[in-house]
Amino acid sequence: MIEMEVQGLTLDPISNVPIVVLKGKETDDILTIWIGVFEANSIAMKLECVTYPRPLTYELMVSIIENLSSYVENIKIHSLIDNTYYASISLKLPDGKSVEVDARPSDAINIALRTNSPILVSKEVLNKTTEDKTEEELEDLKEWINSLKPEDFEKNIEF
Repeated sequence: MIEMEVQGLTLDPISNVPIVVLKGKETDDILTIWIGVFEANSIAMKLECVTYPRPLTYELMVSIIENLSSYVENIKIHSLIDNTYYASISLKLPDGKSVEVDARPSDAINIALRTNSPILVSKEVLNKTTEDKTEEELEDLKEWINSLKPEDFEKNIEF
């Protein structure tokens, strides 16, 4: 598994669907996942440190986990099947046991951001996302990701 971090959010220029961009913490690996508007909005709110007086859905989920004396060990984006990513949230329970909870990647990422938990992506997923791309397409993608500036993310996302 490769540890990654949220690089930012942007919009697909053709479909206007939000994209979360993950980048390897210690590698050049890049993963882009098209996500829903509400999930992207929640990620954006967390990245921009926006808070609300009452808990929203992801804050509520974190509160439930913590009030059950559990914590998030990590989240894993572990599979890519028929162009759909699969993820899980690894919870450590008070008795020391670990539990894997199935999740959409966007939900798992939201939880990871709110718990400062590692975001792990399997090498298999990273390999599948690049296997159909030419060397030139991969280089263009890396150049595009590396050229993005914080203001690019801010102006592209309007919720």
